[in-house]
Amino acid sequence: TDNLTSSVSVSDNISVTFSESMDNTSVTTNTSNTTCSGYSFQVSSDSFSSCVQMGSSPTVSNSNRTFTVTPSLKMFYSATYKIRVTTGAKDSAGNYIASQYTQTYGFKTTSTIPITAGSAYSCFMLDNGSVKCWGENSYGQLGLGDIINRGDNSSEMGDNLTIVDLGSGRTATAIATGDSHTCAILDNASIKCWGSNASGQLGLGNTINRGDGSNQMGDNLTAIDLGSGRTAKVIATGGSHTCAILDNASLKCWGENSKGQLGLGDIINYGDNSGEMDLTTVDLGSETATSITTGTEYTCVLLDDDTVKCWGRDNYGQGGTVKKFEVNSSPPENAINLGNDRTATAITAGNFHTCAILDNSSIKCWGFNASGQLGLGDTSTVDGGDLDDSLPAVDLGAGRTARAIAAGDNHTCVVLDNTSVKCWGSNTAGQLGLGNTSNRGDNSSEMGDNLPVISL
Repeated sequence: TDNLTSSVSVSDNISVTFSESMDNTSVTTNTSNTTCSGYSFQVSSDSFSSCVQMGSSPTVSNSNRTFTVTPSLKMFYSATYKIRVTTGAKDSAGNYIASQYTQTYGFKTTSTIPITAGSAYSCFMLDNGSVKCWGENSYGQLGLGDIINRGDNSSEMGDNLTIVDLGSGRTATAIATGDSHTCAILDNASIKCWGSNASGQLGLGNTINRGDGSNQMGDNLTAIDLGSGRTAKVIATGGSHTCAILDNASLKCWGENSKGQLGLGDIINYGDNSGEMDLTTVDLGSETATSITTGTEYTCVLLDDDTVKCWGRDNYGQGGTVKKFEVNSSPPENAINLGNDRTATAITAGNFHTCAILDNSSIKCWGFNASGQLGLGDTSTVDGGDLDDSLPAVDLGAGRTARAIAAGDNHTCVVLDNTSVKCWGSNTAGQLGLGNTSNRGDNSSEMGDNLPVISL
């Protein structure tokens, strides 16, 4: 189907079905590299400048009408792909198709990445929907019914690492971690959260931690009240706040609100007292949110018109405003100016900096820049007054474009169109993966082709 089907798994098989029986030998895919030319069955996310390399030739079914391929590597998250069938394909009678067919809309892969990292811990969602977490566990953020760290001693990982109990028969479809709290969307589209709860970030109407004692997880852990009949589609966790896009495309946030990061027009915490989870939805005007990212005490959304809005702490311009508010408790009326006719396809937030992949697959970053995390070859802060066409895109290297992006506290990483990875910004602990502790992006001549790819 050609209807921009969303949330397609990055590891799904891809099939094309013809109206009549085809000559098997004429329906071909590239199994050697990412070149499109010369192959009749093509899949691409960049207007067929390159094509997805397949693991093997198509398998054939349905009386030689359906051809199915498996990508040799997983496709990119949150990317739009299109299928093309060229005139090199012919039917079983030897007649070549009259004209090339390319999907108008294609399909979009899921934005749900199965691994997430908190302040000093990590969680992973396995293929069967179970969740495992390891690292620091002072508040029960690992969801194991104790406060014992995992992964810091031998024999604590692998089969010895207990699966998080989400409840009888329940599995996860998405996970997110804050500083010290963890949330999961379950297979019934409800949300459960555990770990630190000092600000009500677990959404349970109190400030009692969960997951740090026995009998607190599983069926004993209450799902969050999202409103009558409401379910969750997307989840994001900030340092001590949580946001979710619901099934009706509305947005609700709860937890710490000292900088207005909940977007409710005040600085009152929600979720830390009973009766507070009958939440008001965040007012985004005529648009709705399709993606959320949360930094330190601020929140940004990608809207359905592909624009970006941020609110909450904006002292370094990370919210894209000119005035750099310390507190900004409501979404702004106007979206961030990313440049003339430019829109966003993905967003990410660090401690105090924000980045977006634009519709031309370039990257722009703004906010705090003391370590070069904006990738501009200096350490100057960028606020809303510096945005628009005057803000240069990050130099990723000659001919290189972005496919996925993630921000740490003070560094940024990107997956490029050739599947390589580059990181820049703070490198005090080797987080850039370059074999040293030198920051990158804070001086001229450190970006572009001069920035090494990470050896994986």
